Amino acid sequence: MMLLIKNGYMIDPKSGREGKFDILTEGDKIIRIGRNLPGVEEAGSVIDAEGLLVAPGLVDVHVHFRDPGFPEKEDIVTGAGAAAKGGFTSVVMMANTKPNIDNVDTLEYVIRKGRETGIHVYSCANVTVGMQGRELVAMEELAGAGAVGFTDDGIPLMDEKLVSEAMERAVGLDMPLSFHEEDPQLITNNGINRGRASAFFGIGGSPREAEIGLVKRDLELALKTGASINIQHISTKEAVELVRQARKKGSNIHAEATPHHFTLTEEAVMEYGTLAKMNPPLREEEDRLAIIHGLVDGTIDMIATDHAPHTGEEKAKPVTEAPSGIIGLETALPLAITELVGGGYLTMGQLLRLMCTNPANLYHLNAGYLAENGPADIVLIDTGAEVIPENYVSRAFNTPFTGWRLKGKVVKTIASGKIVWEDQ
Repeated sequence: MMLLIKNGYMIDPKSGREGKFDILTEGDKIIRIGRNLPGVEEAGSVIDAEGLLVAPGLVDVHVHFRDPGFPEKEDIVTGAGAAAKGGFTSVVMMANTKPNIDNVDTLEYVIRKGRETGIHVYSCANVTVGMQGRELVAMEELAGAGAVGFTDDGIPLMDEKLVSEAMERAVGLDMPLSFHEEDPQLITNNGINRGRASAFFGIGGSPREAEIGLVKRDLELALKTGASINIQHISTKEAVELVRQARKKGSNIHAEATPHHFTLTEEAVMEYGTLAKMNPPLREEEDRLAIIHGLVDGTIDMIATDHAPHTGEEKAKPVTEAPSGIIGLETALPLAITELVGGGYLTMGQLLRLMCTNPANLYHLNAGYLAENGPADIVLIDTGAEVIPENYVSRAFNTPFTGWRLKGKVVKTIASGKIVWEDQ
């Protein structure tokens, strides 16, 4: 089947090419990009993208689809649906499912389920068996079975020798390691910043030092071993600066920021309660601005949602008992357009590098760009249209952003040449 997208304003963040171009796809590939492509309108379906931005399908390298183990929160099908609505055509699942993705059987299960969705669902495997931090998984075997990287996201790795060994093995596989950097020995109550927020709730909270120390350790190990690493959901100004300095010394250092960490501060958890509780926690205004400046200067080279669905019953528990995390796939793009582009920090082309090209490059995915013979993964965006988050496709609704007035509506999402989401 052929599909023609005409009259849209195209931005390809990989090549820097932008302007008014038509795109012709056939099957799962883009076959032509040009102006006023002749004689193709009768070849198949036609989408008039006049007034819309035509961009590569977004890539999210940090999602929790809770399958297997917790289908009441989300499963791979509902998670993929939320991704498509948000403009994402490629996502990378985290491995803290139940059972964990520390074995080939579970990995093959999630890959197989991912193929049943309309988008591209990839998965990391764990770094350690059972996420216990004591024994490395069979990394070579899991890589051969289709894992795109390794992470124990949700639980930090405390054994420095084990981390170093994992990095050395990952170098041999040319695969990235992603790290959740929170030292549990320093945390009294997770998900709440130690500061005004913890004082508000009368609890100990999570100090910034819990992140800083582990980030420093892992950056030093990565520079020593040459491993490709990703500092996940960075939350402190000190960690941003540590990454900035490390990137001057090595090209394999990467970091991601979430929309909630560049939009909100600890004030939000005081206002929204557990709906704004997450690990690492929302911190102070100086941290939020440092994260934005890190995105601007390339210190932080990816935006990732850390999409973390939970049930309403779980989030209704007291703040010290409710799980951390918020959903993010359906709000990430409008938050980024509103806060970063609308705020004058980034151009749309720069934002798309952070949400398409760079995340795809980390995990060696054939995604995040628009080119002839490239994947027909495309999103059409009305950058000026108002978006009010509600009526989620995700099975969960744990987010403080419901009802906010944002800019940037996903009009159509196309994956492998097929429309997988369209706004009605």
